[in-house]
Amino acid sequence: MKQLFLIGGPMGVGKTTVCQQLKQKLPGSVFLDGDWCWDANPFLVNEETKAMVLDNICHLLNNFLRCTAYKTVIFCWVMHEQSIIDAILSRLDTGGCTVKCVSLTADEASLRDRLTADIAKGLRTPDALGRSLGRLPLYGSLSAVKVDTTGRSVEAVCREIACL
Repeated sequence: MKQLFLIGGPMGVGKTTVCQQLKQKLPGSVFLDGDWCWDANPFLVNEETKAMVLDNICHLLNNFLRCTAYKTVIFCWVMHEQSIIDAILSRLDTGGCTVKCVSLTADEASLRDRLTADIAKGLRTPDALGRSLGRLPLYGSLSAVKVDTTGRSVEAVCREIACL
């Protein structure tokens, strides 16, 4: 039976890093980062672009789910509202597939340190800090397994997710 992991969390919590390693740990895996489906300059958020990115994500995930070469499909994106998760799942053919929703979290100090370091390296814009910290409390109310990354290695987080 196929597995689909939907892994959310605020910017800077380690979603992409964890998912890249999880892809290596789970044989027959494919990984999609939702950010790859909406990498534009300028980055515009409006009804048209939000509909487009959702369509892009669901199209790719359905293709991965239908492809017999893959046993595990791993997807990550911010997904800070239950409605985002529900909208994605409503458009996927998950028959014959177990779906595991995970929210990566961290304490505020750790998230602040990670984002500040990324901003200093030029990897993120300064506004990412406020947006990420503002969304952090929203993950507590989601219908997802919460995995705290604070002070933990990527390997330890991957092991926990792989065992779900």
